Amino acid sequence: NSELVLPEKIKKQPLIPEKEVLDFLKKRKGLLEGVVLTGGEPLKQKDIISFIKKIRKMGFLIKLDTNGFYPEKLRKLIKEKLIDYIAMDIKAPPKKYEKITGVKVDLKKIEKSISLLKEGKVDYEFRTTLVPGFLNKKDVIEIARWIKGAKRYYLQNFKNEKTLSSLKIKSYSQEELLDILKAVAPFFDLCQLR
Repeated sequence: NSELVLPEKIKKQPLIPEKEVLDFLKKRKGLLEGVVLTGGEPLKQKDIISFIKKIRKMGFLIKLDTNGFYPEKLRKLIKEKLIDYIAMDIKAPPKKYEKITGVKVDLKKIEKSISLLKEGKVDYEFRTTLVPGFLNKKDVIEIARWIKGAKRYYLQNFKNEKTLSSLKIKSYSQEELLDILKAVAPFFDLCQLR
């Protein structure tokens, strides 16, 4: 989602009025089953909960992609049964979180979100994108220990397409991915490569 992440591209993205989005969804009732809220970070939006309620009222299933930075909003969405599935990105092991994300991170908020999801009141998954040079096998094992006992954990291989295409980073080989998967799979009910 480079167009949603890189500052020079964000400025070029037009804002779409809420009414336009809801009208679009109304026209597709019966054709679409669900809506995925992704980003950037959807929970950063001030009116996200009221927006989700409007989508839910229309009868759509809702999946949320989140970074876990907003546990109180997450708690409210779960408590009010406004979300059907949550995919939370775990960017790095705790000690490397700020380095990998490039922003100040309140790890207590991330940990609250992890705990919330592990309560199992909503279907969920954790996932980590493996970028060579940023995350190694040892890092992924540390992440696995941090979130162990989770229902699902997916490892996603980095694809150097748009966001970081100016960097000459090669993806992990299938053999390297399988080696990492083998090391962390015992920590989870389900652990797979994507």
